[in-house]
Amino acid sequence: MRLLIVDDERPARERLRRMLASMPGVEAIDEARDGIEALEKIDGLKPDALFLDIQMPELSGLELAASLPAPAPLVVFVTAFDEYAVRAFDANAIDYLLKPFDVQRLQRALERLNERLRLQTAAPALPEFGASHPVRQLLVPGHTGTRVVRVADVQWIETADNYVVLHTAEGQPLLRQTLSNLVAQLGARFVRCHRRAAVQLDWIERVVPLDKGDCELVLRGGARVPCSRQYRAGVLARLSIR
Repeated sequence: MRLLIVDDERPARERLRRMLASMPGVEAIDEARDGIEALEKIDGLKPDALFLDIQMPELSGLELAASLPAPAPLVVFVTAFDEYAVRAFDANAIDYLLKPFDVQRLQRALERLNERLRLQTAAPALPEFGASHPVRQLLVPGHTGTRVVRVADVQWIETADNYVVLHTAEGQPLLRQTLSNLVAQLGARFVRCHRRAAVQLDWIERVVPLDKGDCELVLRGGARVPCSRQYRAGVLARLSIR
């Protein structure tokens, strides 16, 4: 199992690394000091799981989890604060470790990771979505037939009840799909920028700051897309890497 520890406190990283190094099945361990460095290392290490602190400067652990490229590694949150537990499991965390924890508690977290990885390996093979095999076009059924929409032409996406709206220069067709599932299929070219929206990175021309940490993404062609404080740092990190 390849693991990446993400924590802005070096003593915490070193302690966790020593504990993990003594556990069977751990093949490689790397460290990142913050969320931006973690995104850079994920591409090279391709970790099976992240041990992720929540309170970090610039990019919090929850923001990083929302910004992970597909297919995303599993996540175990590691924090001294218990008030984030609900949000952590909403982000599909495998486990939630409260500092300080002992070897036995860490071992249980690894067992959960191993079980999830085993289930993923045993699952029937599905078409791969994500950075290595991105979807290049979408089929949108309509009253007059099925429309083919090139993913490269989709500037941004927003939710509309049980549908998503694909914003293109040629129109805004509706696709019956959830935003999270569609973004996972489209891979690293798209990033969530709002609870109800995602944007294609290549279309972003300018980031305009607003009040209370929110911002607005100005796209080539003039569209203006909302970007909430929760996702702002993740969008900026993905833009800097790209």
